[in-house]
Amino acid sequence: MKNRRLIHCFGKALCIAALLPALFSCGLLINRKSPVYFAGPAVVGDYKPLGQVKEVRYPDSHPGPSLRRMIVYLPPDYADGERRYPVVYLLHGARGYETSWIRKGDVYHLTDSLISHRLAEPYILVMPNVNQYDDDGDFDHSRYKDALESVLEVDGSVESGFIHDVVDCIDRNFRTLPDKAHRAIAGLSIGGLKSIYISANFPEAFDYVGAFSPMTWTFFKGSPERDFYNGLDDKLAVQFGNDPPKGYYLMSGKTDYIHFAAEDFHKKLDKKGYPHQYFLSEGSHEWYNWKDYYVLMMQRVFKDGSIDKNDTRR
Repeated sequence: MKNRRLIHCFGKALCIAALLPALFSCGLLINRKSPVYFAGPAVVGDYKPLGQVKEVRYPDSHPGPSLRRMIVYLPPDYADGERRYPVVYLLHGARGYETSWIRKGDVYHLTDSLISHRLAEPYILVMPNVNQYDDDGDFDHSRYKDALESVLEVDGSVESGFIHDVVDCIDRNFRTLPDKAHRAIAGLSIGGLKSIYISANFPEAFDYVGAFSPMTWTFFKGSPERDFYNGLDDKLAVQFGNDPPKGYYLMSGKTDYIHFAAEDFHKKLDKKGYPHQYFLSEGSHEWYNWKDYYVLMMQRVFKDGSIDKNDTRR
């Protein structure tokens, strides 16, 4: 057993070592003043969403930019009455920002299709920027973050204020159903890691959690804010205690270069008997998978939460 642990730890170290050159190559020499490296408008390209799209600027409770921006999609019938809606919070990964799911994930088209074909309950979709920025100059129109910069700055500061800054703001300004049963959070890669930890730190907030190709570790845990990323086992015990999530989705591609992280986390949850769905697809750490995972999850949230065990894509 001890030898297996050592081999596993060594294998993980090798994966991280192999990952670092890729991170360095992901944009350390880019021209950060180029418009392509800013988040840009909330609606991009020719596709016009059926739902309304709003840009919301909100103060950050942690020292940093005076105002952040999140993109809010309202379902097509939002303007027709006084109905209240569940909310899905969708997080980007490294090298991402609040429009990543719009630019690369076809999220408006996917969401319109899910709702119009009645495959999903109508919901409000919220896409915040969860990068760490020092101040307004550093933020600079939601500037692009290199992968290495993104990974090394995961310190819990933005995440610890997520409920106060993002969720409470949405509940104040839109007709939401402001309770755990009507909230979901999901994200890809680092966004998957943040979804795991935000839901674990605030177990009363989200009944549905999705981690798409997630990282499941952080590199440094020394600063006070990093308590957010400590003690996960104890936090999971509370989260999956008397009122566990109705849907907890862990998804990864078989050839994803950090697939071992999802696999290990699945085994951790399985060993403890924590109810969750582990979905293993073909392919790697790519948008075609994350779009599929989003569609798969959204057909189940705010319902019974289960994934069909006969699904041929498992």
